[in-house]
Amino acid sequence: MGRILVVDDEDIIRFTLRQMLEKAGHEVFEAANGLEALKSFEELEVDLVITDIIMPVKEGIETIVELRRRQPELKIIAVSGGGRTHNLDYLQIAKRFGADGALAKPLDRQAVVATVAGVLGDAA
Repeated sequence: MGRILVVDDEDIIRFTLRQMLEKAGHEVFEAANGLEALKSFEELEVDLVITDIIMPVKEGIETIVELRRRQPELKIIAVSGGGRTHNLDYLQIAKRFGADGALAKPLDRQAVVATVAGVLGDAA
């Protein structure tokens, strides 16, 4: 299974994703924002980054662009609830900037596991 870096400023979202992904057999690392994610990315070998879009310090689109620049073949899934406006256009924008997949909050376990498997090329 994959080594996954989960990036979200909400502790509960990171915890929830960790539980879902570890139950599916993945190894999970966490970062609370894009800046932490980029630092962790330098230290870890990961197969996939799942990143929120709206975060303080360094938001998700910037993080996706920087990760793509550093490792073009890295798999990335964007996650968003649309922020205060609940605008899910952020997910389409993330795909244009290099995300391989997208998930809308609130997260559904089956959708998360299936999207991760599809992006990593695993048989789900």
